[in-house]
Amino acid sequence: MEAWQSDEFQAAIVNGLVDQKLGQASLNFGPTLLDNQTSPTWVTLRHELLTCHHFRFAVAFITDAMVSNLKPIIRELSGKGIKGEILTATYLNFNQPKVFQELMKLPNVTVKIASGDGFHQKGYWFDHGDYATLLVGSANLTANAMLGRNQELTLRLDSRTQGSFTNQFTTAFQHFWESAIPLTATWLADYAAHYQPLSVPKPNSVAKPVIHLNSMQKQATTEIEKLRQAGQPRALVISATGTGKTYLAAFAVQAARPHRLLFVAHREQILQKAKASFQTILGGPASDYGLYTGREHQIGAKYLFATVQALSRNLANFAPTAFDYLIIDEVHHAGAATYQTLMDYFHPQFCLGLTATPERTDDTSIFELFNYQVAYEIRLQAALEAEMLVPFHYVGIADYHFKVAKDNQRVMKYLERFSDGGHHQADVQAVKLLTSDERVAYLLEQTAYYGYAGEQLHGLIFCASVLEANELAQALNRHGHPAAALSGEDSIAHRQQLVAQLTAGQVEYLVTVDIFNEGIDIPCVNQVVFLRNTSSPIVYQQQLGRGLRKFPGKDYLMVLDFIGNFKHNYLLPLVLTGDTSGNLDATRTTINGQTLIGQSTINFEPVAKSRVLAALNQVHLTALSRLRPQYRALKQRLGQIPSLMDFVRFQVADPLVISTSGPVKNYPQFLIKMGETIELSDYQDRVLTFITAELLNGKRRQELLLLQALLQTNQVSDQQYQAILANAHCLRDEFTLRSVRKVLALTYFALRARPTRTDYGELPIVTYQNGSYYWGDQVRRELQKPQFKAWVTDLVAVGLALAQAYLPDQAFTPGKKYTRKDAVRLINNPKNLNAQIVSGYYFTNEASGLHEGIFFVSYHKRRGIRKEIDYQNEFLGHQALRFFLNGKDIRPGAKNVQRLISGRDRLHLFVQRSNATDQKNYYYLGTCHYQTGSLQKVTYDNLTRLAINLEFDRPVSDYLLQLLMEDDDD
Repeated sequence: MEAWQSDEFQAAIVNGLVDQKLGQASLNFGPTLLDNQTSPTWVTLRHELLTCHHFRFAVAFITDAMVSNLKPIIRELSGKGIKGEILTATYLNFNQPKVFQELMKLPNVTVKIASGDGFHQKGYWFDHGDYATLLVGSANLTANAMLGRNQELTLRLDSRTQGSFTNQFTTAFQHFWESAIPLTATWLADYAAHYQPLSVPKPNSVAKPVIHLNSMQKQATTEIEKLRQAGQPRALVISATGTGKTYLAAFAVQAARPHRLLFVAHREQILQKAKASFQTILGGPASDYGLYTGREHQIGAKYLFATVQALSRNLANFAPTAFDYLIIDEVHHAGAATYQTLMDYFHPQFCLGLTATPERTDDTSIFELFNYQVAYEIRLQAALEAEMLVPFHYVGIADYHFKVAKDNQRVMKYLERFSDGGHHQADVQAVKLLTSDERVAYLLEQTAYYGYAGEQLHGLIFCASVLEANELAQALNRHGHPAAALSGEDSIAHRQQLVAQLTAGQVEYLVTVDIFNEGIDIPCVNQVVFLRNTSSPIVYQQQLGRGLRKFPGKDYLMVLDFIGNFKHNYLLPLVLTGDTSGNLDATRTTINGQTLIGQSTINFEPVAKSRVLAALNQVHLTALSRLRPQYRALKQRLGQIPSLMDFVRFQVADPLVISTSGPVKNYPQFLIKMGETIELSDYQDRVLTFITAELLNGKRRQELLLLQALLQTNQVSDQQYQAILANAHCLRDEFTLRSVRKVLALTYFALRARPTRTDYGELPIVTYQNGSYYWGDQVRRELQKPQFKAWVTDLVAVGLALAQAYLPDQAFTPGKKYTRKDAVRLINNPKNLNAQIVSGYYFTNEASGLHEGIFFVSYHKRRGIRKEIDYQNEFLGHQALRFFLNGKDIRPGAKNVQRLISGRDRLHLFVQRSNATDQKNYYYLGTCHYQTGSLQKVTYDNLTRLAINLEFDRPVSDYLLQLLMEDDDD
């Protein structure tokens, strides 16, 4: 442990256990109480595992779900030669035999079972070399205790290797370990033979269980009924696969009590299940329920379930008003001519559309078909967080690497060709390679290691072509794993037969291309394997959704994604999280396994991770080409050109990205790029560019609040403005108010250096006279035009919405991103400065009365950077940063050096991970100060620099520190 670490360690112990006014709190060391609510305990445990040299767990209760989450991490540690021990128990028969079976798979981990009764420990010990970290408290190694559901108390405590606390734990652990029983196959067989699960009281009645709607479905049925009673003829329900939209529709029908119902779908299997679900909810004689398909024509049924194909061929058999309630399932197909004909023909009192994915890639708007009336919407991520679905455990695995380079190239070319989901001629030789014994053995090694929830495997495999599916199924059978292939060419009866065999455990895998994308319900599926590259997020989510339905004994869905070197790999973290922000750091966080969606987890093995990161580094997430489909989808939903606030309201995309992507400088410019006809004068364009570039981000809301007030009245007095700021808890000191006035008058901006006053229209946006604020003359005239006023109003509303992410009573919010330009304005500097002038740091002019310093650090320099600025700043834990001054401040007596060490200025520190991918944005770490005595002259590669330690006034969060220190190649 280095000297700074030792100092930080001791200061943290004193602060945490002796007196919080002494020492200094540290997020790296010292005692911390984890409650599993503020942040799941698993986040801390996972980090400790990935950074330790050795670990020991003493924990009574373990579930299969958490062993599943351990597997990718333990495998990564094993690759580094890191070992561990797990001491557990059979206390109360909580640990199922399958848990011990899965624990035996963990490489480099020795497992023992505590002897005797009453072992109820929950301690996790991590050796970090010179010190150890212990998590001890109430949290067992179960999903509820680790992933945010249960309220727990777990103490995280650090102890030096020579400390008595470390000795106490190791001695106690060793005592129990020596008397414990090794986990072996023989022991497990005996345990399984005598195992009696925890007894769960059974209900006395054997009556059929009653189905109840959850809270979200209750809200949905209420909204559907409101629209129907208000006279709306149509409404749309958007509900993720597996969330029970069929039952929801049945309850909606129960509330409406129609004389006759027509339920339409494109597959008979959907109808069979829907008919059974409706009969369960609505009751009544079986004769009330009928099918209308190619084989069945029960035309007189009160509740008729029909295929769209059969109906479209026999519409003359029905009166247009034969049904007063029409339901169309999987309604995203309604753009097809058969659906259009059906919807034009029938005239029900109410039509309800059901879909998980209403978005289409053509010009057909499902929203328009349903008059833009969305009664209810819950997407995949929200459904997971609401626990309407089983959580998934996703692991990205590097696909098999063939020994011959040409073989790998051939396979990649074949998989890339099929990534669009289309039907192409399959490369027979590529399929032979993909279904060869060596590759199949590799696949089975991975699927066996990661396993599945429950006692029986029910797997779905998605591959690229029908030929591959057939060949792979045969290969799996040869390897002793019963499998069958399915394609669109198979009959309905054959599909149903194979689904029944999968459910019964007679086959382990169904192998397909896209036959299970939608409309087929196989709740037992507990492992989904992706052997295909996809460029379609919709298809990927549909296929993932096949395994997310709840089923007895299924605590989670195991998702194994075999990843090659594909250009679309960057889509994976975006699809899994539903993230459309274009935030590169958020995407990297997901790739690094730090994102949880409810109890769903995401992990990439190291090689797969490097492939996804490589693809991410090659794509521009905020390019107009990526924004176009998002814009089109929102426009289809609304039936009109969206406002910028619509992007916020529907969480479609980041409004800042929309307004500033590529050459775009404001939202009307974006609309023009999207092909809309927009009338925009040059002056209007410049004013909107000013609001977008300087105010829209919401990082300081004072200007926005003033503009909002002026939109309502043409004059705002000092007293009124002060009251507005006070009500919003904003800074309102004279320096801030002076800055606001200069920015809105445009005198803050230079005449020549960009952005210039001319760039923003040259004339004042707001003037300040005799103690009151007014619109500038030209802006006031332009605001008489409704469209321009609507744009300004929209921008101000969006800016204030984005401002909610920032502290109003602080100049900067720790953990948020700022540019140099932002920082200069927010320290109330009297004038805007070119980024090159600010460079690595800048102090305000003392004549201004301000005493502020801003420091900017690129932690990882991009390749090819000039030698004179290629020096490495370094974090010294969570408490300080080793910072190198630039070449002009080489003397200790230099003015900037003296200001830095004097302590007269408030110093703000901004750090970015790398300037290779983002040269503008920096995370704000907080205020800091010069660490006394740390000034040092350092010579490196024939260049001499002064180096100092900047000590943080508050420790940096662990998450932020990891993000900033991560290398581009990680």
